[in-house]
Amino acid sequence: MKRRSFIRPMLASIVGAGLTVPALAADAYPTKPIKVIVPYAAGGVVDVQTRAVTESMAQFLKQPIIVEPRPGASGSIAAEAVARAEPDGYTLVVSASFFFTQPLLETNLRWSARQFTPVGRFALSPSYFVVPNSSPAKTIKEFVDYAKKANPPLQYANGGDGAPQTMATELFRVAAGIKLEPVMYKGAPPSVPDLINGLTAIGVLPSTVGLPQIKGGNLRALANASDQRSSQLPNTPTIAEAGFPAATVNSWYGLHAPVGTPPDVIQKLSEAMKAATALPEVKSRLDSAGGEAAYLGTTEFTQFLSENARQWADAVKLIKTR
Repeated sequence: MKRRSFIRPMLASIVGAGLTVPALAADAYPTKPIKVIVPYAAGGVVDVQTRAVTESMAQFLKQPIIVEPRPGASGSIAAEAVARAEPDGYTLVVSASFFFTQPLLETNLRWSARQFTPVGRFALSPSYFVVPNSSPAKTIKEFVDYAKKANPPLQYANGGDGAPQTMATELFRVAAGIKLEPVMYKGAPPSVPDLINGLTAIGVLPSTVGLPQIKGGNLRALANASDQRSSQLPNTPTIAEAGFPAATVNSWYGLHAPVGTPPDVIQKLSEAMKAATALPEVKSRLDSAGGEAAYLGTTEFTQFLSENARQWADAVKLIKTR
């Protein structure tokens, strides 16, 4: 009896120690710099917005956050690098719609969205349906009427089949029951001169590209592709308000970690993101970079991603059959 009474407390002590060690390790996170890999070029919109958020996240986490651009292959280079990283919370990737579009549009990818765990969403970036100032259309419905009468079909500026803006145009084309033919460009900026000159009839441009032309009087904004109006152009209706909710597309940016990253670490990162995106100076920096603070925690972000994945799947089917 004495031996049993001695062993039981000893076992309890050992088990208790085993349970508290992981908790202490999680509480200690982070103990070294965190690397965030951006899948786009240094100095670009996503890079600038990421730095605006992560610099403040670093203050809350009390460790530096190193932002490392690794552009190429429509996001796949960055995604593959992080998919292979240790799931310890020290290597993250900036996620965007390419998480869903690339697996649908490309074969033989060496990564998949299943290899990642969502951390949170930090920003939305509005996109605008724009037409040349010479266009007879002042509203989306007027454009639809104009397009239905056009022969041959009107052309639209396509900055890349994997871009959210192209998805919005394709969804709009089907929802409106109109014919639109794509004119391919290597990104949104090269499409602007032809839009201004009326060589293409419509385009959906990210705010960083479209806003200067809209405010400069070179292009006319008919609708915002996002699900809510933007403070950048508060009088421009959403595409849903304009009558075509099926064409709603959000351009978003978030953070993902390799699958297997401890939940407590994910929670710490998400909480730091929430605190950072609430700061006025971060909101201002995001706005100046063409974005808007739009934090979603891990649970809400996961739900958002599930809905987003279904939308991209539908849009890609349209692209492949147009």
